Amino acid sequence: MSVRYDNYRKKYNIDNTFRFNGDGILLYGDGVINIGEQTYIGSYSTIQASKGFTVSIGKNCSISHNVKIYTASNDVNQNFDNTSKKKKIMKNVVIGDGVWIGTNVFINPGISLGDNSIIGANSVVTKNVDSNSIVGGVPARLIKYKSV
Repeated sequence: MSVRYDNYRKKYNIDNTFRFNGDGILLYGDGVINIGEQTYIGSYSTIQASKGFTVSIGKNCSISHNVKIYTASNDVNQNFDNTSKKKKIMKNVVIGDGVWIGTNVFINPGISLGDNSIIGANSVVTKNVDSNSIVGGVPARLIKYKSV
């Protein structure tokens, strides 16, 4: 499977110990993607980095299947029926060390996930997440802080 994703390793700053766990994983954009050691990502997940923006993922992270991480998205505060150019929100995404992201999670532009945090399955992350916290839901909200 590693041969399938060799072009990503050439284009982006991905540690040699990073694992692509499955099919259909997409990394794209003219921005910067940094991924730390001993991290993995599951099938059908996507990381998008727009030109001039960065996605940074720490070490020892577990990113499950069908996770979407974007540095650009439409600004919701606009008239989508307007035929003129749509307004975008474009910001960096930072994921700390030891973060566990459950399946089917969407991470919006500008989000920071603190070290040792957990994002529950099927969550939409619209606000920064503190270190050592567990969040979940749509939008993701604090469930509790970890005791370790």
